[in-house]
Amino acid sequence: MNEPEMHEEFSTILHVDMDAFFASVEEHDNPALKGKPVVVGMGVRGVVSAANYEARKFGIHSAMPIGQARRLAPHAIFLPVNHERYSEVSQHVMEIFRSVSPYVEPLSLDEAFIDVTGARRLLGTGREIAQQIRARVLDSQGITCSVGIASNKFIAKLASARCKPNGILEIAPNRILEFLHPLPVKAIWGVGPKTNEELQKLGLRTVADIANTPRNTLIRALGEVSGASLYELAWGRDYRDVEPEEIDKSISAAETFERDIEDQAIILREFLRLTEKATARMRSKDMSARTISIKVRFADFKTITRSKTFSLPISGTKEVFEVAKTLFIALKLDRARIRLVGVSLEGLMDGVDGPEQLELGERDKGWREATAAIDKASARFGQGSVRPARLIDGATPENEG
Repeated sequence: MNEPEMHEEFSTILHVDMDAFFASVEEHDNPALKGKPVVVGMGVRGVVSAANYEARKFGIHSAMPIGQARRLAPHAIFLPVNHERYSEVSQHVMEIFRSVSPYVEPLSLDEAFIDVTGARRLLGTGREIAQQIRARVLDSQGITCSVGIASNKFIAKLASARCKPNGILEIAPNRILEFLHPLPVKAIWGVGPKTNEELQKLGLRTVADIANTPRNTLIRALGEVSGASLYELAWGRDYRDVEPEEIDKSISAAETFERDIEDQAIILREFLRLTEKATARMRSKDMSARTISIKVRFADFKTITRSKTFSLPISGTKEVFEVAKTLFIALKLDRARIRLVGVSLEGLMDGVDGPEQLELGERDKGWREATAAIDKASARFGQGSVRPARLIDGATPENEG
């Protein structure tokens, strides 16, 4: 589209979204996959993490159960998730973004907002900067991205979703309402299934319908926060800044079992494996956590969480696992059939070598040094090259000291 370039008094915000990111990385690493339906995600009980555009033609989409995806496209190629590789590519992509502007707000591994207002004088218009970014990502990583350009984050994100794959869409300030108002109400941030249902009951089906509804009516129907927010967004008003200092709010790891599990030893061993994975990621970012949370999902899909917060942060696998183990045992789920377990590290803070966390009790001497040695070995020889003995087949958290 050939919308006019935005006026100088307006900000220029880009929303860059990688196209079918996980699947695109797999295709780049294995060119034989190109042109074939590729699904990232495996296991009888797993879900689709990503699907390339060839797979999407068969109705496959993210979060769909793997079993359903296989029924839709039994000839598709199903691959395991390779988080380490996707994180590596993401880091390179984010470095490209930050070379253009210091104002980069990552939303996930594959998307980010970039405020390029200050970069326009040096690098050109918003469209020209977007073209530079796309060319550099393709040249260095061999994958494509789509870019939405607007004067605020909300419109930029909507624009990127409507030019995929491998496109650019710029919405000038004087074209915002023309672009926004015909869209369905579910296009607005915060409109999930329940809110969408409420809006449909009110006869509000497009963004224009919301914009033309009195603000107080929306507040009475949806509550003060949701009603006011929807009204502002329906008029294309979003005053949030791009926040470059945004850091990970949490680091988590979860696993869905191939079959429902009752054996406590197996479940605890899985908690340990997930703890090892999550804490290694956290320490690689030179961070520690104040809050440890666990998630347990039962065979009937009921899900519960438990957490413990400390006055001082912790980062060691041993310490975090002892907390997770205690939280799980306290649930007293001796005969419960469990479908999924997860560990989440929250309240993240910079640094992994803070003061001793006295609330945890006395630690084994030298455990921090041992953890550091394990991290170094893993960095050199690969994740999992050095593992706790209780993760070796046949060992359990109870019989290993």
